[in-house]
Amino acid sequence: MKKKFTLFVAICIMTSGIVLADDTTEPESNWKFSGFFQQSLNQVAFTNWAAGGENSFSSTSQARFDANYKKEEYTWENYIDLQYGIIKISDNPVRKNVDKIDLFSKAGRQINEKLSYTAILNFQSQFDKGYNYPNDSIVVSRFMAPGYLTAALGFDYKPVEYLSIFASPATGKFTFVLDDDLSAQGAYGVEPGKNLNPEFGAMVRIELNKDVVTNVNVNSRIILFNNYTDSDASNRKNTDVDWLTQLNMPINSFLTVTAGFHLIYDHDIKIDKGDGRVGPTTQMRQQFGIGFVYNFK
Repeated sequence: MKKKFTLFVAICIMTSGIVLADDTTEPESNWKFSGFFQQSLNQVAFTNWAAGGENSFSSTSQARFDANYKKEEYTWENYIDLQYGIIKISDNPVRKNVDKIDLFSKAGRQINEKLSYTAILNFQSQFDKGYNYPNDSIVVSRFMAPGYLTAALGFDYKPVEYLSIFASPATGKFTFVLDDDLSAQGAYGVEPGKNLNPEFGAMVRIELNKDVVTNVNVNSRIILFNNYTDSDASNRKNTDVDWLTQLNMPINSFLTVTAGFHLIYDHDIKIDKGDGRVGPTTQMRQQFGIGFVYNFK
């Protein structure tokens, strides 16, 4: 009997040890981290080419890091998206062709499965000086000239996992021009000599991130902003548009093809249209490339 009792106690101790060992497994984190680094290179070279052409080389680097938190009814989404590209055509000096800093944070508390109270904070600018080529003697942009800071309170509606529709009746948009020469010109909507143009209005931000077919991902974002406080009543009818779309088509784990466009309309930005007229107009940038990509999670 004593031996049986001793064996029973030993089995209980071993079983308890197994259960305790299982209980010590670390719980799944509320944070999820991901990101990628991509490097694209393009070259065109001609030798005795009858149809003509110019040698060119371009390089574009992109890095994006995401950190998302979810616990019960609370969510917090963050990302930083950095891009920089250069191009050299024939004997011309090296120029930049892509330059972006984009920091984004969105915190929310769920009302139900599809709707949340949400706050957004977004900062955008660029790294380097920009010129209106072929004139490379006059700077038209640089870091924080312009710089944009947007803060908004509203509601985020997600009818499906890959689509977000954020609407805010209370949005502050702050345009910084921390360059004395550009601010003296009243560039990017600031009053001449001022470094800041504050605006208060309504914003709608729609984001789509979906694999539409095998190996084709669409990432699209459109931001619409209307300024309540413009002193010019006619300008209050204008809506700023910022629409960015990118197609990602991976070939394998390390090679991918990307294509995309970026459309901007901001009534406060005056652009030389090349025919003697200066005023607001639609801005567009298109890109296509193949490059090396490294993903991590």
